[in-house]
Amino acid sequence: MFRSKWAAMAAMLLAGAGLWGAEAAEQKQVAITYIIDHPAIDAARNGIVEELAEAGYKAGETLKLHTQSAQGSMPTQLQIAKEFAGLKPDLLVAISTPSAQALQSAAGDIPVLFSAVTDPVEAKLVASLESPGGNITGTTDKQPFGPTLQLIRDLLPEASKLGVIYNAGEANSVSQVAALKQEAGAYGFEIEESSASQTAMVGDAALSLAGRADAILIPTDSTVVAAVESVVNVGRKAKIPVFASDTDSVERGAVAALGFDYYQLGRITGKMAIRVLSGESPATIPVGALESQDLYLNKTSAAAMGVELPEALLASAKKVVD
Repeated sequence: MFRSKWAAMAAMLLAGAGLWGAEAAEQKQVAITYIIDHPAIDAARNGIVEELAEAGYKAGETLKLHTQSAQGSMPTQLQIAKEFAGLKPDLLVAISTPSAQALQSAAGDIPVLFSAVTDPVEAKLVASLESPGGNITGTTDKQPFGPTLQLIRDLLPEASKLGVIYNAGEANSVSQVAALKQEAGAYGFEIEESSASQTAMVGDAALSLAGRADAILIPTDSTVVAAVESVVNVGRKAKIPVFASDTDSVERGAVAALGFDYYQLGRITGKMAIRVLSGESPATIPVGALESQDLYLNKTSAAAMGVELPEALLASAKKVVD
């Protein structure tokens, strides 16, 4: 009787071990990397992770999740990409263009998704938005400049010189400035460029625009967005209104932005991740995007930089920061 009781318990333990092994075998592994920490990138990452969790891929349970920032360093980003590829995860995810290019180079046959890449074709990540054609796809945050230029023109009818700060070493940023130059003339603006290859250089790049620009526009450039406060400080001291292309920058001091909700962009990326984890090839998944832009306004910064925000515009904003 005693011997048979222990035999039954042993059988139960073995059965449990077999069940645990089956569950462990089903656990997926995902690695997420990004070039630098800032609110827009954080929001995209959170959207991805929460979308996966709602689909049953919960970190620490059914999902082994790795996340790592390159802290603004491309050599570090390349090293992270190699380390993550060496883990042989089920999926690699990159937030920002430099991160996506690094993972694409290191991934081999591991599927890759990107999020918040402005021009994935120009960055040579995909063959086309409709048919990526390789082992990588994702979401783009490319936005039309026309509505933003019109917003700046409406608020600053006398302005003629628009400064833009960007990282000239990043393909997507160069692409954005080229597009901005093409559209700016139609709104009566001449573009004044200032480049910063590192986040620590952004403040000096902004300062170089004092006396050259009537307003500053920050594109969706991770190097610059990570240091938006330094641009805002220059804007306040020199009375140069600062506008942004991501709404999070308004909460950090920019006067206004027409931009995407990066959390929702992350949710779209997360939905694509679920499809890839279910066996679908990135080659056949079109690049995704958000369709609507949100208007954010900062009343305190507007007053500090000499911009009057009309009541009608304030009423139309999705969010007004006091």
